[in-house]
Formats: sequence, C-alpha cells, structure tokens
Amino acid sequence: MFRSVSRDAEATVTVCINGEIHKVAAGSSVWSAMALAGATETRKAPLTGKPRSAYCAMGVCFECLVEIDGMPNRQACLTQVTEGMSIWQQSITEETVAESDSVQEGGHE
Repeated sequence: MFRSVSRDAEATVTVCINGEIHKVAAGSSVWSAMALAGATETRKAPLTGKPRSAYCAMGVCFECLVEIDGMPNRQACLTQVTEGMSIWQQSITEETVAESDSVQEGGHE
C-alpha cells in the first residue's frame, strides 16, 4: 500500500514498531515508518475503542498519537525517527483513563 520514494543508498536507522524491528530511512517521520511497516493504526479512540490513524499528517488533528520510548501522546507525523526508537500503538481507553485518575487520587496502583 505505501512505498518509500527515498533512495536505497540513504542512511537507515533501526526502530521497533509494536514489537517488530524495522529499518527505515534516517530522517523519516515516525508515521511514515509505521505506514511502511504496515502498522497504520496509531491508537484506539478513547470512548469507542475504534482504530484511529494519521489524518492530516501535518500536526493539526492529533489522530496520530503514539507511545515513543515509553512516553505517550507523541505525534507520529511530527516526530523524526532515531536509532533504537521504540514505537507503540497507543491504547488509552475510558478504562485506562479511569484507572489513571484513581491512582492519582490515592487509589490502587
């Protein structure tokens, strides 16, 4: 479905996308690396649980939020890949938001 228009001779970096290792062109966005790897689902909608993906690919819509190196809510379309980067589809649902609120209020951990 997606293909890279970059030259094969360009430098590459190794990233981990949803637990799988991929070599991508250095300087690529996280979103383009995910698309080339076939991992186009970036997150689940918090209320409906429906899959979401990049929409505008220029940082306006925030549909491409992913977890990068353990930090959630990073925009995949605006973040450049780096060597060894760990990228995960985000799974923030109504239940995980409620659990997070409970922990912050002194509930279970």
